[in-house]
Amino acid sequence: MIADLIPDMPWVREAPVFLVFCGNNRRIRQVAELRGKPFANDHLDAFMNAAVDAGIVMTTFIHAAAAAGLGCCPISSVRNHAQRISELLALPDWVFPVAGLCAGYPAGRGVVTPRLPLGVTVHTDRFDETGIVDKIEGYDRRRAARQPYAKQRGIERYGKAEFYGWSEDKARQYSVVQRADFGAFIRGKRFNLT
Repeated sequence: MIADLIPDMPWVREAPVFLVFCGNNRRIRQVAELRGKPFANDHLDAFMNAAVDAGIVMTTFIHAAAAAGLGCCPISSVRNHAQRISELLALPDWVFPVAGLCAGYPAGRGVVTPRLPLGVTVHTDRFDETGIVDKIEGYDRRRAARQPYAKQRGIERYGKAEFYGWSEDKARQYSVVQRADFGAFIRGKRFNLT
């Protein structure tokens, strides 16, 4: 069961519905074969199209669910167990799990986690990181004031930070190898990543 693979997220087990959104590049290959045409795009973009399409579908589902009064929580941790989840769902070649999604009627009023400001994430006409450090530190302070972290990651490795904001949390999270086997898993699904 998928919930057994992600024990640190009990809401996966508790949600009335848990969906897994998959990238699917198999279908277009089947269509090419059905119509007697070569599939001439066996390169990295085939993987990218499948992954992006799955993200678009999941986002659309989240918006539709919200309009119906449902709450959702995306779960990227399914990729920590991509091979096992692929086996559980009997996913064929060129189909892979992108993210899970808990869905159901919320028991209480949800909390929307503040996000990075548009000045950090949106660029007009050209990429521009002017003032990025100040913008991230400002975000850290605003988020900590509104939604502080309950615990710090990696205290045994990095010690306890006097101020623990989003950027410290993310730096610590990504200082530890995650999903190092995902590329091999995707290549095992017969994607050509060149």
